[in-house]
Amino acid sequence: MTNQLGLNDYKQKIADLYNRRSQTYDDSKWHVQICQRLLEYAQVSSRHHVLDIATGTGHIAIAASQIVGSSGRVIGIDISAGMLEQTRNKVEVLGLKNIEFQLADAESVNFPANSFHRILCANSFPWIEDKEAALQLWHRFLKPGGVIGIHTPADTADIGYVVLRQVLQKYGVTLEPSNRIGTLETCQSLFANAGFEEIEIKTEQHGSYISLDKAKSRWTGNSLPSPKQSANHLSELSSVQLTQALAEFEAELEARQTEQGVWDDLTTVYILGRKP
Repeated sequence: MTNQLGLNDYKQKIADLYNRRSQTYDDSKWHVQICQRLLEYAQVSSRHHVLDIATGTGHIAIAASQIVGSSGRVIGIDISAGMLEQTRNKVEVLGLKNIEFQLADAESVNFPANSFHRILCANSFPWIEDKEAALQLWHRFLKPGGVIGIHTPADTADIGYVVLRQVLQKYGVTLEPSNRIGTLETCQSLFANAGFEEIEIKTEQHGSYISLDKAKSRWTGNSLPSPKQSANHLSELSSVQLTQALAEFEAELEARQTEQGVWDDLTTVYILGRKP
């Protein structure tokens, strides 16, 4: 698909990634679970106007539109045309009239100030390039007393990726350096600096034991887009370094193996803040 939004290289890679995933994205029950939980925490209710950031295939937007009713309104935005196509197809089948979708970059989208009672972002905040600037922008869109709700994985989530990052760091390769939001203290400061008050941070554990082979598969699945790629890309490592790094990666995961498998932490963080 063409770059209709004039996205930079990093964001276009994200759009392309989700265009490819759009046909199978709804196969994941975990995505639905996350969205339902965020809706509950944000207390979306009748007549609310809701902005769903990075709406994807519309899990939050569609559920929210059914909650807010005919007196409410839901707008979902995303940079992936493929994901929005799936969403619009579902909305047409359901016959929902209080919902619309826009192909838009969440970091440069423009709405009038004080437009929404709730702004929600599930499964996507790690991709945001300038998180504090984005939160300040979204803060402006909220009505006074409005609530923002963000979901993000904790730094410890996804054992294969955690170990991979640790190993590659020794070789000067920084993997997706800004995708993880940081500690809970960092989250608190980030939202406070953007102007939010009554900040609540809730954590839930969705981890499970996975096979050693699945954990090791992160070695070949490490090419996620990153806004601040290390100067030393993985492809620039020598064959000797690659062999050594792979051996260290596999050894670390093997050391974590139990009779049940390898524990794959999936600590999920929900951050809620209110506009004064």
